[in-house]
Amino acid sequence: MFEHKTLGSLDDFFLEYEKRREPGIYFYRINGYNDRIRDFLARYYEEARKTGVVIEGRIPNPDERNLAYYEEIMGMQFQLGMGFLLSSLQKWLPRMNERQRKNVAESLYDTLDAMRREGKNDNMLRNAYIKFMCWFYYKFERIVNRLGESRIPKILYEGTVSNYELKLLNILSGAGCDIVLLQYQGDEGYSALDGDSRFSRKLELPGMGAFPQGFCIKALRKEIEERANVERLYGTPPRQQNCTNVWIQGKGLEDVLKPAQARGQDGRFYYNCFLRIEGVEDKLTYLNELYRFQLEITGAGRNLVIVESELPPPSNEEIGAVRRKQYRDVNQLIPDLAANIIYAPDMELQRILRKAFTDVVLEEAKKAEGNLNRLINRTIYLLCWLKRYQDILFKKWESPRIECFIYLGGCKNENEAFFLRFLSRLPVDVVILAPDLNRKCCLQADNLYEIQYRESLQVGKFPRQNTDLQLSTAAYHAERELDTILYQDTGMYRNQQYQKGVSATLQSIYEEIAILWDQELKYRPNFNVTDSVVTMPVIYAKVSGVKEGLMEPYWADIKKLMTPETMVIKGAPYLRPENPNPVRAHATGFLKNKKLQREKIKAHSCYTYGVLREEIQEHILDKLQLLLDRNLIKGVYENGTEYTVIATVLNLDKNILRMMQKFDFTKKNPKLIYINTSETVLTLEDSILTSFLNLIGFDIVFYVPTGYQCVERYLNNKSMEEHQIGEYVYDLTIPDFDTISIKSRRSWREKIFKRGD
Repeated sequence: MFEHKTLGSLDDFFLEYEKRREPGIYFYRINGYNDRIRDFLARYYEEARKTGVVIEGRIPNPDERNLAYYEEIMGMQFQLGMGFLLSSLQKWLPRMNERQRKNVAESLYDTLDAMRREGKNDNMLRNAYIKFMCWFYYKFERIVNRLGESRIPKILYEGTVSNYELKLLNILSGAGCDIVLLQYQGDEGYSALDGDSRFSRKLELPGMGAFPQGFCIKALRKEIEERANVERLYGTPPRQQNCTNVWIQGKGLEDVLKPAQARGQDGRFYYNCFLRIEGVEDKLTYLNELYRFQLEITGAGRNLVIVESELPPPSNEEIGAVRRKQYRDVNQLIPDLAANIIYAPDMELQRILRKAFTDVVLEEAKKAEGNLNRLINRTIYLLCWLKRYQDILFKKWESPRIECFIYLGGCKNENEAFFLRFLSRLPVDVVILAPDLNRKCCLQADNLYEIQYRESLQVGKFPRQNTDLQLSTAAYHAERELDTILYQDTGMYRNQQYQKGVSATLQSIYEEIAILWDQELKYRPNFNVTDSVVTMPVIYAKVSGVKEGLMEPYWADIKKLMTPETMVIKGAPYLRPENPNPVRAHATGFLKNKKLQREKIKAHSCYTYGVLREEIQEHILDKLQLLLDRNLIKGVYENGTEYTVIATVLNLDKNILRMMQKFDFTKKNPKLIYINTSETVLTLEDSILTSFLNLIGFDIVFYVPTGYQCVERYLNNKSMEEHQIGEYVYDLTIPDFDTISIKSRRSWREKIFKRGD
């Protein structure tokens, strides 16, 4: 029989019998957890699965069929003697050799004899014997004929063991099995059966704690299977892998300039860095340092890619070039899409690229939480960008050279961050420069090294040539810092400080229009700036009727609103469908899948807005897209009205464009007064114009003394405020406002406490 021995380390379990410090077997119970135990159980499970038995839950008791078969073959005789046990085992388990039978018989005899000494009668001993024999045959037959071999069979038992199960396991350990009891509930149940630990030993290691929630053999098996699937995904592994940032000294760009041979000598690795530098150390020298840095990189023969502000999204042609299929899961997706990664000049680099691809896609799949479509789209973007840059980045690459990828500005979205995490696993130094502290990079990664400075500097272009250098004086930077102090969260704003704005229609009473009209936007209720986007409270109202039917004060009130920022339309319609419009013939080509084709629009000869500030051009196109998306105009995406919307907005009057060009989102906004005294309804083009100008940020007031529905005909919803101020008046002629006198009305206080004129 085999003796129970004490472990030197958990690795002793996997030694062959002849190589163990002391001849014997190990029978241990594990009641706690740490990373070392987890790794051991994963390995032990694999050994038990291949050369032993894994028991999840109780061993099933022999059923009627099992017992009937046993009785048919063996009969129901029983004797507690070695001769009987040996002959019975030979007949019942014929594949065992003589030595194996002897070991099992001796161990079985010792157990039954111990039960006899405990007071068990012959009938109880016979029942126990039959149960053990059935368990040998139906549960452990695959290992009994391997007992005593150099590679010791292993049993892994999960749960709280029962009395007879423990006796059986003790029999098998005495016959030559290693056994591990995995007890999540601790040792209490076991101690009731074997209080002196005669059968097994309790494993005690430093740092053991409670088992994690959900830990079990089933979960461990799933993890092992997933790991095996992953190994199949990788294919032939590369000879080298990345060693990222371990070697750097925190010196920023100086570390990046360090030659590859000086970073490390272990041929199993390529030594790259993944670095983000936020802010600048010295504003006066920063651009010059960047210029010298790129000269030294290229001078060292390293390939360099510089991206500014954003990674241009893949074109339809680039996306279409990625070969792909329909996928059920990530295990199908990875090998098929990885086949798009081809680098013919160097097979080793191709393996590195594919391994890095597999690593980051598996990592991203865990974040995607089952959203396979989002993962596919993000992965396609990665492949497009890789194809775009790989020939530049790895031109004539050879180990151990490390190339360089610089992103000035930082990642704007998760697609870009995903691509840079991929690059960081390649023989490439990935450097993110974020000198402007007001623009945050969204990338997060465990292997990212970060350096942060307190000074902020706006840099729109990387100085590739000395002609790109725009060096600044200390006074210039001092002025910019003063700007930051004065105009950052103070309620004061620099001219044209913000490039993006959204309009929000104010709900007010009629009398407030005159009060708010000439106010700067920043003083109006609900004005705010969030993430550099200005919320502009604007007036969008229809005034119906005439107060008390009095025309003189009515016209005077209108004239009061005619400020230098105000455009006045006297009578409908302002825009007619028959008016010449050079954009109309081309509008159908400016929209695809309900999205404006901005680059196509800007490149077209009929586009006349190119003289405007770039941010105003983008503002116009943003609001044109919003006008279509909100479906404010009747017939959009129903009868082709969307093309009339595009043609109208892209053919605005020169005076309106000039008002937009000078528009500062924090100051006085442009305004429109539309007076309609007749029964004429606004044209479709008029409705498009006024709805668009409302989105742009204009204050708009319609004066309709008749109260007619002349404004609303082409609108899907009435988004303007309507004020009913008096009785309806018809057939009015709009006067010459130069002849209208604006008299100051005295307040009731003045009437009481001051003399009249």
